[in-house]
Amino acid sequence: MLSIIEQIKQGKLWDFHGGIHPAENKALSSKQAIKAAGIPQELILPLKQHIGSRGDIIVNIGDYVLKGQPLTQGDIAMCVPIHAPSSGTITAIEQRTTAHPSGLTDLCIVIATDNQDTWCHATQYPDYQDRDPAELIEAIRLAGIAGLGGAGFPTARKLQGGLGNVDILIINAAECEPYITADDRLMQDYADEVIEGIRILRHIISPKLTLIGIEDNKPDAIKALEACVNEDDNIIIRVIPTKYPSGSSKQLVKLLTGREVPSQARSTSIGVIMQNVGTAFAIKRAIVNGEPLIERVVTLTGKAFKQRGNVFALLGTPIAYLLEKFGYQADKKYPRVIIGGSLMGFTLPHANVPITKITNCILTPKRKELPLHTYEMACIRCSACADACPASLLPQQLQWYAKDKNYDKCEEYNLSDCIECGACAYVCPSEIPLVQYYRQAKAEIWERKQDEMSAERARQRFEAKQQRMDRDKAERENRFAKAATDRRQHMATAGGDDAVAAAIARVKAKQAAATDTATPTIKPAVAAAIAKAKAKQAASVSEEAIPDNSEMAALRKQRKLQAREQKAAKHAELMQQQTVTEQPPEQASDKKDAVAAAVARAKARKAAQQAQSTTETQPTVDAKPTTEVNTDVAVDPKKAAVAAAVARAKARKAAQQQQPTAATEPTAEVNSDVANDPKKAAVAAAVARAKARKAAQQEQATAAAEPTVEVNTNVESDPKKAAVAAAVARAKARKAAQQQQITAAEPTAEVNTNVESDPKKAAIAAAVARAKARKAAQQAQSTTETQPAVDAEPTTEVDTDVAVDPKKAAVAAAVARSKARKAAQQAQSTTETQPAVDAKPTTEVDTDVAVDPKKAAVAAAVARAKARKAAQQANKVQPNIEEE
Repeated sequence: MLSIIEQIKQGKLWDFHGGIHPAENKALSSKQAIKAAGIPQELILPLKQHIGSRGDIIVNIGDYVLKGQPLTQGDIAMCVPIHAPSSGTITAIEQRTTAHPSGLTDLCIVIATDNQDTWCHATQYPDYQDRDPAELIEAIRLAGIAGLGGAGFPTARKLQGGLGNVDILIINAAECEPYITADDRLMQDYADEVIEGIRILRHIISPKLTLIGIEDNKPDAIKALEACVNEDDNIIIRVIPTKYPSGSSKQLVKLLTGREVPSQARSTSIGVIMQNVGTAFAIKRAIVNGEPLIERVVTLTGKAFKQRGNVFALLGTPIAYLLEKFGYQADKKYPRVIIGGSLMGFTLPHANVPITKITNCILTPKRKELPLHTYEMACIRCSACADACPASLLPQQLQWYAKDKNYDKCEEYNLSDCIECGACAYVCPSEIPLVQYYRQAKAEIWERKQDEMSAERARQRFEAKQQRMDRDKAERENRFAKAATDRRQHMATAGGDDAVAAAIARVKAKQAAATDTATPTIKPAVAAAIAKAKAKQAASVSEEAIPDNSEMAALRKQRKLQAREQKAAKHAELMQQQTVTEQPPEQASDKKDAVAAAVARAKARKAAQQAQSTTETQPTVDAKPTTEVNTDVAVDPKKAAVAAAVARAKARKAAQQQQPTAATEPTAEVNSDVANDPKKAAVAAAVARAKARKAAQQEQATAAAEPTVEVNTNVESDPKKAAVAAAVARAKARKAAQQQQITAAEPTAEVNTNVESDPKKAAIAAAVARAKARKAAQQAQSTTETQPAVDAEPTTEVDTDVAVDPKKAAVAAAVARSKARKAAQQAQSTTETQPAVDAKPTTEVDTDVAVDPKKAAVAAAVARAKARKAAQQANKVQPNIEEE
């Protein structure tokens, strides 16, 4: 039995299923030789003009490029670069419409040509017979050569797949589709270069047999090839019958070798590799001449062209440029421009589409030449499409599934084996555009597969990550376990205990101690701490039951007293300034008196603070001194203390009542030397009060060491009785002064021998008496602090009319204190509303009062502040006394 190669050499041919015989219409463009199309003003170069991925752009806008200079680059076999077809400047890198059935845009490089056509440096291999096939394959890839028959498969990748695997090389020169004559004219005009390219392919692949398949409708091309082939080339030119689509790869392999390419496989799987005639010509130009793929032969045909034929068109040449240059006259009712032949071509959306590596024909038919399909009719199930399909498919079933978007069924019926030749649509009586359905279904299936591949890659990456994490976790656990084992072994060898076991034992011991019901022994320090805590808790409970706010009250009183002293000092300074402005120059120039007044105020504050601290240490002592003692007061010290408190309250009330009265009814005369002016009388009273308070503070400092006791001849020697009598006397004196001020009819006790019976004089005398009473009270307070059980303050006057009953004396003292407080408040409010009254100095109040008016004003302000402070201290000393 003869082998396949022997049968081929003997001239045997095979046949494939189906096929059609449409009108060829090749004579329209095959009569003229190939011409140069020229250089357009603008070249549009899509980055992807082949099957595979596009390269990376290596130029920028504004760059000047030379002819043949690469514009993109790529390192993978399925990526081929593109080159500048002519010299010029890159004006844009943007999206432009490309030659594709979808009419979509793609990224393109736009070059504005300079018509100089300046070449760049080229690498040539004229001695390719001495070159390694791998080096030549790389040169073919760098030249950007892809299949020019229409598929656009990278030539270098196909050659790499055929090294050592193929024994038959087939050159496809059938060119079976109607109207297209690019390969026919190329073989007629450049047969020697085509054969030289075939020799380069033979050197790279080293096949056992080389076949050139050409249809019998190209006699001139057959003669030209036979003239260039010699016996040493081992090239057989095999003429095949004209039948469409005999130029398809699988069908031509079946015709020449009888072998069938499996579904979804390539011809290299059965030991056959196929290249197009135009590809062989481009390989020769790239290896021998050093020219990359920058132009190709394009057939311009159709009755709408005036000048029909084949031209060398630069890649990126706009089709509108060719239509204009070669006399395109569009049919007004039927304007149509088709890329490709009449069966496999597609209509362009507009003419501004560039020529690419797979563009072999521009067809411009008229209305009568290729009638337009008006509408699609229903399938009549005639099976004409199945009979004409060269791939032995079922076009009717595929169309139904594609229309229903049942892509799984489409794949089951081998839609991928369809070569989109258009034979089924050509024979369909219902004019169904079957190829359009197949192309759309293929695009959808391709998208689904890409998504599935992406999802699969993501799944694999996730699983790899999980495996890596599990592996790292296991390694960590093993490392920790090994470290623990090594540590235990090291501790065992070193004679120590296991640290983990010891820690566990300690924890268990603590738990056992906690659950033990026996009462633990309490250490002395712990017991003491518990006792302290309980004591603190009990103290806090008792404090919460009976709160003691004495300290806070004392602080508040002290703050109020300080504020009042500051106010009084400021008022005194104001009065001093007014006095200086009113007095003659000889009196206003006395600054020593103001300094003395300031010193006196400072001393008074210091003495008051000392008295307050002493009073806080002895809260039960009656700090209020007495001025008058009655012989009828009971001897009981407690009653005497109560009586003293009552007397203080009455004294304050009487002072409050007398001050407003004194302010409203000024006296005319205080002494024989005092003027009749009522304002002067009020000022004299204020000066008297100030002097009394100052004297009390001075005596308080000395009373603690040597208290003086002066008793009237009518007073008993018992100090307790003397204190009670003094309190009663003070209460009576203040009450009488209040009555005399209110009635203003009967003057009170004697102030001086020079005081008349005038009611105004009586009011002034009452003010002087109050000042003296306060002075005596302060002296008695200091004496009481040093001797709490004995009232050591001497008395000056004794009233024989006081009742001997101590209860009556206590009640009288309480009444006197309340009246005194009320009078003091009224006097204070009157004094604040009439600041000018105190500002007027007097000359004399008593024989003991100083004549200087400045000193008198200052002394009056100091006296008021001290009187308030003494009253607050007295209230603090007796907080628990009840008034009767």
